[in-house]
Parts: sequence; C-alpha cells; structure tokens
Amino acid sequence: MWPVKYVLDTHVWIWWHAHPAQLSRKVAALLNESGKYEELLLSAISPWEFAKLVEKGRLGIACDLSTWIDRALAMPKLRIVPLSPAIACHSTLLPPPFHEDPADQIIVATAREEDAVILTKDKRIRSYKHVRSFW
Repeated sequence: MWPVKYVLDTHVWIWWHAHPAQLSRKVAALLNESGKYEELLLSAISPWEFAKLVEKGRLGIACDLSTWIDRALAMPKLRIVPLSPAIACHSTLLPPPFHEDPADQIIVATAREEDAVILTKDKRIRSYKHVRSFW
C-alpha cells in the first residue's frame, strides 16, 4: 500500500519539470500515476530555493522565473505547505543528529508535521531516522 502523502524535496520538484531522467525509476513511476498518492506536498521554501539557484547561475531556465515556477506548481494533487510558525519552530528542534541546511530542516519538519514521506535523493535526509523517505 502506498503512503497517502509525499513531500517533494526541492531537487525532485525541479527534476520532475526540467530533468525527469534524473529521478529514480520508482519516484518517476510514482509521480506519473496520481492514483498512487492522495497528495503531493511542496514546502514553501522550495520555490525560494529554486529562485536562489537561478539567481546564482547554478540553474538556467528558458523563460522568466515566475512563469517557470507557475508551470512547475501545476502538478496533479500538489499542495504548497506554507512555512507556518509550527514548522519554523520544529525545524530548529529536530531530533539530533541532523545537518545544518535550513531548507532541508524546513522540508524535514514539513514532512514530520504532515506525516508524509519525503521523495529525495539526498543521502543525508534518507539516512535520518526521524523521517520517512523514498527514492
């Protein structure tokens, strides 16, 4: 049985729209069949992370930033999870050990708040015992 909700790590969200071949076969199959999940979640931090990558020249896009983000948010069953005070607070109180990347802390806290599985290639998140992940 498939878990009900999945949080997309920022790179999964970007790859799904820009480089789907970089996704694992299992994640690509999951995202291709919206019947396998109740909803997909995206932390509000992910569009910011994407915009920062474009700003720094680490990612190039063929349209303006707002258009790319709007198109990438048009996924079936996608819900943006705002950075609530609870998620902000919980991101600083994750059970140790967890690394210092604030965006990853917010994404992990979002998954914990939403009782969701994180779709991620990030080995640091996948090895963290206090959150479920899938790759």
